[in-house]
Amino acid sequence: MFDFLEGYDVLAAFWMTVKLTLLSAVGSLVWGTLLAAMRVSPVPLMRGFGTAYVNIVRNIPLTVIIVFTSLGLADIFGMTMGAADDFKLQGFRLAVLGLVAYTAAFVCEAIRSGINTVPLGQAEAARAIGLSFTQTLSLIVLPQAFRSVIGPLANVLIALTKNTTVAAAIGVAEAAYLMKEMIENEAQTVAIGTVFAFGFVVLTLPTGLLLGWLGKRLAVKR
Repeated sequence: MFDFLEGYDVLAAFWMTVKLTLLSAVGSLVWGTLLAAMRVSPVPLMRGFGTAYVNIVRNIPLTVIIVFTSLGLADIFGMTMGAADDFKLQGFRLAVLGLVAYTAAFVCEAIRSGINTVPLGQAEAARAIGLSFTQTLSLIVLPQAFRSVIGPLANVLIALTKNTTVAAAIGVAEAAYLMKEMIENEAQTVAIGTVFAFGFVVLTLPTGLLLGWLGKRLAVKR
């Protein structure tokens, strides 16, 4: 029944998808948190940069960003990401860069919504005892904000997993890239689509259930 899978390394393709997701998730969380801090910063220049970045990036299609990382950063500006002689590794790293740049905007808004749930009085009390903005944000506000937005961040992570398929546009051999190759070579279009759809369900469904449960366990009781 699954003879059409012979000669294709489906597991390796999904492992590439997992690596894209994990590395992009970590990078997006770090960059998105910094953007959220900028958006609530008392410094107008930082607030302006954070706001402009989020509003611009969220309105650019991910495909455009991914293709720009390859054609713009690599081909025009010569950014090789430390892999000048390995085009596969270079494409992978550029795809991660593009996914981080795009996903961080959504992570930022999720975290900022969590920051807005923290009572203003707590930040005022922190300032009253002499804590700086950075100390107040890192010690008091962000720990509560993260607990409030585990659910929304889970949705962003699931969307990121599905968005990794766009990396096929620059030749990264992840699941969607292999699926396209198999459809071109085999006659089992429906069966191929079913296999890859099931693979993405296996990746995303447990993640959503686990993080949803974790969000309920760690929710801040007010």
